Amino acid sequence: MQKAIYPGSFDPLHNGHLDVIGRATRLCDSVVIAVAANASKNALLSSTERIEIIQQATADMPGVSVTAFDGLLVDFVIEQKADCIIRGLRAISDFEYEFQMTLMNRQLRSNIETIFLMPSQEHIYLSSRIIKEIAGTGNDVRNFIPKEAASILEKKLGLKQPKPTESG
Repeated sequence: MQKAIYPGSFDPLHNGHLDVIGRATRLCDSVVIAVAANASKNALLSSTERIEIIQQATADMPGVSVTAFDGLLVDFVIEQKADCIIRGLRAISDFEYEFQMTLMNRQLRSNIETIFLMPSQEHIYLSSRIIKEIAGTGNDVRNFIPKEAASILEKKLGLKQPKPTESG
């Protein structure tokens, strides 16, 4: 039985994340979405809100569970008795960072493998940072994130009726 850990801040979860989760469930029997409690990042959503969004958005995906973690990812992978780490790649800049992290993880725990997955072309440009920037200006991000994330994000930012985007 293959168990994978898909770590991230997911602030907020977007359709690219969901695409990678779906791909991971086709490769692994069990996928743990590990919501990082990263103090160095100023998260818009609390860990509890992010976990709630992910649980609701993945409710129909068998084998998916969600939990928070703090500390080193490799320690969490061992604690969870997982076989591998799932990471999403969108661009060359992602690869450079992820390559460095994978090499460091191998130095710490040589038996932990990392699997890189690319989201579908229609989601490859999405990032939580850009979504927060767009939403923060009052523009509609509902085409980019699951409805569970949209309602919490709209409340959090005090948005009444987001300005529609050209595609929405």
